[in-house]
Amino acid sequence: MIKMENEKSNIQSNPSTESDISKILEILPHRYPFLMVDRITNFYREPSGPVGSWIEGIKNVTINEPIFQGHFPGYPIFPGVLTVEAMAQLGALLVYHFAPGTRAGSVAYLTGMDGVRFRAPIVPGDSIRLKTSITKERNGLLWVCHGEARVDGTLVCEADLMASLISKK
Repeated sequence: MIKMENEKSNIQSNPSTESDISKILEILPHRYPFLMVDRITNFYREPSGPVGSWIEGIKNVTINEPIFQGHFPGYPIFPGVLTVEAMAQLGALLVYHFAPGTRAGSVAYLTGMDGVRFRAPIVPGDSIRLKTSITKERNGLLWVCHGEARVDGTLVCEADLMASLISKK
């Protein structure tokens, strides 16, 4: 759960807050090689509710990642679907903040994608700057987020992502 200032907190609402991988591992169920968020760099909670709240983070791409053994040998390109997964995982960190009571018993599942655009390749050595913001929420169970990925300030991917909180049972 991501908590705000004046609570026992993993991530503060201060926009300059950074969160390292150990705190991300406390929140997300993903593990290597499928954990796609290395650091949270910024977080904003809209005072009126979840819509308008956003989170920013980083995914560092290295040649050591297993995906590069086959995508593509001699010309390594980070798969676009993993970029979308990184935006979705960042969104899950944000959603868990607004649904803290369900985190222990539920998982945020990606249930849909709209408007996915891949604008430029991502290669080893790139640092992907991710931003995901909540655009819609229904009953704390259905969420829509807009995600963007940038490398050196250039938009490389964007998508509207739908997620549902589903019981682990």
